[in-house]
Amino acid sequence: MTQFNGLTTQRLAAFGVAIFLVGFCGGARAQILSPDKNSTRSRSDQFIVQGTPQISLLARSPRIAADTNLVRLEPALLVVSAENIKEWLGRTLEIKASTPWRGQVYFALRPALSPDDGMTIISQPFSRVWSYRVELPDVLPRLNFARAMVQVLLLEYANRGAQSHSAEIPVWLTDGLSRQLLAPGSPETILSVPSKSEIMLAIPSKSSDNLSVSRLTQNMRGMDPLADSRRVLKNSPALTFEQLSWPTEAQLNGDDDGVYRASSQLFLSELLKLKDGPARLRAMLETLPRFYNWQLAFQSAFRDIFPRPLDLEKWWALQVVSFISLDPGPGWTLAVSKQKLEEILSVPVETRTATNSLPLHAEVSLQTVIRNFDPARQDVIFQTRLRDLELAQLRISPKLAALTEGYRRAVADYLGQPSAAAPRPNWVKRVLTGGRTSASQTIKTLDALDAQRRTLEATLQPEKSVQPSLEMKKFD
Repeated sequence: MTQFNGLTTQRLAAFGVAIFLVGFCGGARAQILSPDKNSTRSRSDQFIVQGTPQISLLARSPRIAADTNLVRLEPALLVVSAENIKEWLGRTLEIKASTPWRGQVYFALRPALSPDDGMTIISQPFSRVWSYRVELPDVLPRLNFARAMVQVLLLEYANRGAQSHSAEIPVWLTDGLSRQLLAPGSPETILSVPSKSEIMLAIPSKSSDNLSVSRLTQNMRGMDPLADSRRVLKNSPALTFEQLSWPTEAQLNGDDDGVYRASSQLFLSELLKLKDGPARLRAMLETLPRFYNWQLAFQSAFRDIFPRPLDLEKWWALQVVSFISLDPGPGWTLAVSKQKLEEILSVPVETRTATNSLPLHAEVSLQTVIRNFDPARQDVIFQTRLRDLELAQLRISPKLAALTEGYRRAVADYLGQPSAAAPRPNWVKRVLTGGRTSASQTIKTLDALDAQRRTLEATLQPEKSVQPSLEMKKFD
């Protein structure tokens, strides 16, 4: 958080949104509350849009009109979209429709200069009620629009009981809900100026706002809402809860091939499936303003299910394995299997030669982790490696399957949880033991497996590619 011209500012690269928390001052309130007589209001009167005096040249571009990943906004459509997304969020989190809103949201549309124009959310408390101003271009990516809408709606809900301290919404929650909102099979909630390239049915009608709009309907049934995330997580392991909690700049910007966003959607989806999952997420949101970091609110809401952080990591690891096992994708070649196994068995660390020197990146073995890391940190690392080894078993080359199972069993025994968690290939045989093995015994076992791996890799020949037979029968 940084101070800039008296405003508290938080830059969220993940959304392309700058969030400003404005203090109690009349001038700042005038900045938020400045609708004119030409403003467009939603049916609930919670959303007010000030339209741009002119439509941007970008919005009239045929290329933009043909891009279904972009949303072209107009005031009449924006207020309907806002109400639609609010209703969808209410159904997802099981918020009663009769629950009154408290914070008014003002939208200020401006001509877009490029499809990557940023957005700004300004939040301000006034007489125990928060108000919000969302400044956004009239052309923007559909996902960015969904994020901004979900972010401001979550803020409005969480801040209903807030005083001077605004809620901190976790990034994974906004990202997860945004992807759920746009997932295949979800109801169409975002209304855009229709284009010929969109496979939709435009029906002229009067909305409940008494505004003339084109209602866009799109029927997609039997779709997997996690299909896009499933494709991403086939080739990259889902992030741990710790990684979801502290995303890197590349993950926020989407430069990680979408792994953070896919992991966020899966994590949110699994939380919603828990007993009273939606109610617990609502409880977390409602208590956010009481804390200065969201992790404490999450722990409070889910304490009886996850008494310790390790319990959460164990549960999350099991959900990831079960999710991937339903559709693990093609098996790895021997070369890829060797590389993946080596990556799993290495732990990235940062070292410093002096207190004021730059950190050096290195990789250490699991044995080094046991010798030098504290028990709590060891448990988190080993829990992650157990999850990765179980995922690898679904796609590993059969020639390395037994060795991989040996590593999995050693890690599981050290954690004291050797039981099987998800379906496994037929060649994997489980040997179940009880209790937690000692550090010295685990190091000894890992050393023996490493020696076996070096011997095996030296003797294995690269797999030859199979050429298709010229006499293959043709099937219609």
